[in-house]
Amino acid sequence: MKTILMGGAIWLAAHAALAGGCTAVSPAHTVALVELYTSEGCSSCPPADTFLSSRRGLRADQAVLLSMHVDYWNNIGWKDPYSRKIFTERQRWMSDLAHTRTIYTPEFFVAGRELRNWDSRLDDAVKRINATPARARITIGMGQATAAGLPVQVKASGQPGASLYVALVQSALVSKVGAGENSGRTLHHDFVAREWVTPVLLGSDGKAELTRMLPAGAGTGVSAFVQNTQGEVLQALALPTCSGAL
Repeated sequence: MKTILMGGAIWLAAHAALAGGCTAVSPAHTVALVELYTSEGCSSCPPADTFLSSRRGLRADQAVLLSMHVDYWNNIGWKDPYSRKIFTERQRWMSDLAHTRTIYTPEFFVAGRELRNWDSRLDDAVKRINATPARARITIGMGQATAAGLPVQVKASGQPGASLYVALVQSALVSKVGAGENSGRTLHHDFVAREWVTPVLLGSDGKAELTRMLPAGAGTGVSAFVQNTQGEVLQALALPTCSGAL
């Protein structure tokens, strides 16, 4: 089993804070991972952002929603405050697996595969994925957020060599865009990946474990998924903060 832990007092504090927290365990069927690659610098992205927010009615055992803000629009006048280079790299990796040379926004991936015509096809894609047995199992444990952060422990089992991914997610974000293609617009975002933990490989025994103290903030939750080297998402799971829904 691959285990990623913190050192010293922080590790002990995270473990102590997990006691009395909340836990989620993935179901026997596959939960659909829905990823939107977007940017505040892209004029065609706000409708996709709104569409993703509109799917918040999907149950936790149906879909895990992630909004991934890329950085390649940042050079046209507006720097997206939620953008990360790692999300651009991830989008390019999945596009390379599909033998697609071009990356663009907005772009949806469901279970690691690009989904075009998402406004009419997403719900059916989620149902189709939910009808398949899970090929991995995930458990998320979370303590109450404190000044020290949000204590999180994630365990996964499944295909050896696959990777466990963990993200800190935040909703109800609002931006007043001052330049670029969306200049003057007020944009609303949900399910935004704010922290991206370095993936952990499942060991030869098909297991991985991660314990971290993540930055805390209002409206945050944790999402996790297991994905193999071919880009297939074997299972996904999300857990809101213990005090309430994300």
